[in-house]
Amino acid sequence: MSEEVIVSDTKFIKPNKLISEKLQTLIKNQDRYINSNGEILKSIVIDDAKNDDEKLIELLLSDSKIKETFFKNIKDALIFKKNDFISIVNSYEFMPNSYTKYCERIGLVDRTGAFLADKKDVVLQFAHKDCYLEGGQTKEDQKYTEVFYNEVLAKDEIDRLLAPKVFCNVTKYLKEGAEKVFSLKKEHPTFFDIKKDNLLIKGNNLVALSSLLKRYEGQIKCIYIDPPYNTHSDSFGYNDSFNHSSWLTFMKNRLQMAKRLLSKDGVIYISINHIELGYILILMDTIFGKDNKLPLVTLKAGTTASYRSINECPVNVTEYVVGYKMPDFIPNTLYRQSDYSEDYSHYIVNMNEHPEKWILKSIADEIHEQDNCNSWQEYKKKHGENWKQDRFGKMRIFAMKNKERVVSLNTLQKPSKKIQEVIELSKKCRNKVFVCERENAAPIYCRNGRTLAFFSAKYKNLDGENVPTEVLTNLWTDISFLGIGPEGGVTLENGKKPEFLIKTILDLSTQENDIVLDYHLGSGTTAGVAHKMKRRYIGIEQLDYGENDSLNRLINVLNGDNSGISQYPNITGHGQGSFIYCELAQDENYKYLEKISNATDENINKIKEDIINNAIIRYEADDKKLKESWDEDTGLALEDKKDILKQLIDKNYMYVNYSEMNDSKYSYLSETDKAFTKSFYEGE
Repeated sequence: MSEEVIVSDTKFIKPNKLISEKLQTLIKNQDRYINSNGEILKSIVIDDAKNDDEKLIELLLSDSKIKETFFKNIKDALIFKKNDFISIVNSYEFMPNSYTKYCERIGLVDRTGAFLADKKDVVLQFAHKDCYLEGGQTKEDQKYTEVFYNEVLAKDEIDRLLAPKVFCNVTKYLKEGAEKVFSLKKEHPTFFDIKKDNLLIKGNNLVALSSLLKRYEGQIKCIYIDPPYNTHSDSFGYNDSFNHSSWLTFMKNRLQMAKRLLSKDGVIYISINHIELGYILILMDTIFGKDNKLPLVTLKAGTTASYRSINECPVNVTEYVVGYKMPDFIPNTLYRQSDYSEDYSHYIVNMNEHPEKWILKSIADEIHEQDNCNSWQEYKKKHGENWKQDRFGKMRIFAMKNKERVVSLNTLQKPSKKIQEVIELSKKCRNKVFVCERENAAPIYCRNGRTLAFFSAKYKNLDGENVPTEVLTNLWTDISFLGIGPEGGVTLENGKKPEFLIKTILDLSTQENDIVLDYHLGSGTTAGVAHKMKRRYIGIEQLDYGENDSLNRLINVLNGDNSGISQYPNITGHGQGSFIYCELAQDENYKYLEKISNATDENINKIKEDIINNAIIRYEADDKKLKESWDEDTGLALEDKKDILKQLIDKNYMYVNYSEMNDSKYSYLSETDKAFTKSFYEGE
């Protein structure tokens, strides 16, 4: 630059309309400052201003009016009024459709809104955090410009959005076939038993969750969800310029309802990866309380034998399961198969004699002697560089054959006074075993100040086999993500989870007949596993996966699907039982969105006229201006026209409200569906 530029923070002066328009035009000429829809990426512009980006400053200096507004000349030096510039970019006048001054910024703020750089008392702050994000996407590749409903400014909109909805196409599926469902009343030949039946709902999960509250509030024992990870390649296709903020709002709305559905002894688990892990933990702390956080589970979800390892080091092979409990939740104790450990280094030579006469011998010495060696040095010389592996293998075989008399010598943590007295006695009388008898418990054996733990105590029956075990930890490396494609007879390219993962979660947190909820059901893994394990379940999914959807998977389970966890001897639920399938009844606006998605250049104008004349459009939309400005010669691309029409549609009229189902305009609803819906909300 030819002139010296000094950065200054000065008081903000509200810009006039001309300056705002000039600044927008100037910024939009730079590709790096606009997204694919031609909208300004405010966060990048602001970051460049904060970092005194030379190219940005040169750009601003190129226009005389802009230069006059954002720079002042003092002693031949130009001073860049940085705060003025940032305030204008954040202002309503600059971008009237902005939802909030902080729509590009996620961070930690105090209660006055000051960011962490200035204050220490912090809470999570993200754009739209007081809003509802509907999440109206129906296909994975469908990008969706969301409407945020503010809970203060548009409470009537939220009330309508979350009002109980009508269910339609209600069908009961059994092994013998499918039957239409009439109601919850047992006098009907086909009915939905609220205390026994499973439920599969097709439709928006925010709307469905709010509709479930009437029937299921406080009754769900376990919620597991595998939401979109917000990786730019998964199914979260909302508002890329507000990406973190949209995702947090999307999650927050649903998690608050999920908490209301959980029982007092309930628990929620969320699968997530490293991208949003930090954000979801803070959000969950806020909703469920940080004292209710369970140990973070780490999964080994991949290997280095994949394309990901070519240019990435260290290779990311992990995913996580975040868990939060309700106040009365008590987990079940689970065990995993383990191997022999050299901690169990001794065995009792004369097990049949009284403990005081027991003689302990090193298993390693026993292996050396069996091989005619007097020491480990001789054993090493005889077996070469692999002597340790060879000896361990023989020790392992010996320990498993003699598990009742193989022991480890441990230091007991926080022993009782009685046990401590025996421990101290054993320190004085070396190499003698002392017994501490206990009421209603196995005796404690002490030798040389340490206690004896028997290898046989590690053995438990797991899945029909008596094997050494250890208590389940929060590092799960035994759950394979490889070869799970055929599970359930359906496939899902993005994020299908192994049935054994869901089995572990349900084993940890539920019993038979407990209710399990998954409102990001995907291909139906959670529901399928719950059915096989004889848990009751509710599954919600709005994306259309065609032949690989959850309905087909559950039909496969009814027909005796033998994949996944079906191989385990205690899994007997497949091939029996039933479930109810239903859909949220679509209002006319939903059908208009479908028309927009499928529109072509030939019929887009006709659809526009139909929407303006017949659809329910947002009250703030200026349809008159649209009629005047949009004709066949506007030059707008088809996708741009679609985006405009989608924004016109009032998203509060996507599904039919229960309170309005008898309105004449909903004559397409069947009497069967009306009867079921009435019974669902009002029946016993």
